[in-house]
Amino acid sequence: MNETQHTPDIDRENAANPKLIKALLNNWNEEMVGAATYRGLADNESDSERKHILLDMAQSELDHAERWAARLNELGQPTPEYKGNPTGKADTFVNRVSGQSGALRRVELEERIHVAHYGRQLKELGDDRSVAILQDLIADERSHSRQLKRLITPIEGRTHRPLPIRAKDPAEALEEMRSKRGRKSPASWIGDAIYGVNDGLGAIFGIVSGVSGATIHNPNSSQVVLLAGLAGTIASALSMGSGAYLAAKSEREIYEAEIQKKREEIEDKPEDAKEELMLIYQVKGIPEEDARRMAEHLSSNPEQFLKTLAAEELNLTEEALSNPITSAISGSVSTAIGAFIPIIPFFFMHGIPAIITAAAISLIAHFAVGAAKTIITVRSWWSSGFEMTMVGAVEGAVTYFIGLKLSGLGA
Repeated sequence: MNETQHTPDIDRENAANPKLIKALLNNWNEEMVGAATYRGLADNESDSERKHILLDMAQSELDHAERWAARLNELGQPTPEYKGNPTGKADTFVNRVSGQSGALRRVELEERIHVAHYGRQLKELGDDRSVAILQDLIADERSHSRQLKRLITPIEGRTHRPLPIRAKDPAEALEEMRSKRGRKSPASWIGDAIYGVNDGLGAIFGIVSGVSGATIHNPNSSQVVLLAGLAGTIASALSMGSGAYLAAKSEREIYEAEIQKKREEIEDKPEDAKEELMLIYQVKGIPEEDARRMAEHLSSNPEQFLKTLAAEELNLTEEALSNPITSAISGSVSTAIGAFIPIIPFFFMHGIPAIITAAAISLIAHFAVGAAKTIITVRSWWSSGFEMTMVGAVEGAVTYFIGLKLSGLGA
């Protein structure tokens, strides 16, 4: 019935909409890239069951692409030709470095981004037939995200066997499991390190550029730049370390204060606390009777009941808190490493050659930091690196120009 209601006039009108055609072509290409990526991930997978799941998702992406191609045909467009990588994004540099588990995490994040993109198109395309396709595909993409989340588990040493029966206390077993894989994902410490290196590099590159411009006519320019750079390195490292320490310490103090407040609430009105936890579980989709039993059971252990309620209501967990000392050390060291890069040439060179060399290695370092960010993001390494390089170049040029102006004022 829907086919007969869809008149040729509407198709001709939409066929003349270049924005719609471009969006559908992009959707087709993204689905083809997704299919290629899943096939590539399946080729890298040794587990037969996981390989089968990935191949199923590849076929689903191909089906999506066929639906977009059919709609393009209806609008008078030829079937597109895929010219991308046969393995999609499965064998990119960052995915090879991060391994199969890291690659799956990145693809899962891309699926969620894809769902959000399709969600925006529901309001933007203005084409009922395309919107109907979007509604079906959004459900499929969400299913892919859920499947990938189930696959994202420690892959190393994984074999098919039933869960072991543990004689030890569950808390002890959980702690052992966490210690094996780490409490935080690799992206956590990598992100902190990249932030520190970037902060130190950017700050000291600006100092070096500015002081170089201001002392360009000074015969002792290199020594002045080196001294300013070293002072800035020490100051940046100490500032970052102390800031990270105080932030982590404050975060822990806030957690302890909130926990104490919640403890007092539970002691004052225990029944209200149980009712609150029961309602939280019901909102999550747990049937009322099951939610009530869970709340009653947890309330029999006051300390665990307190932690559970705090986690559910306030999103507070002690495991998620950073160690102040660790944060201070990592912040200081990573900042110092980044800050030291722009001043290295001034230990061995003088004058204009030292300035040019410092600028060159600083821009290379900016590119490297930008590329390294893609370990925890889904952007391409070259675009992220180029963006960081441009930011560094503009920063260096501006501070050097300011330095030259200040030098002229002092002349």
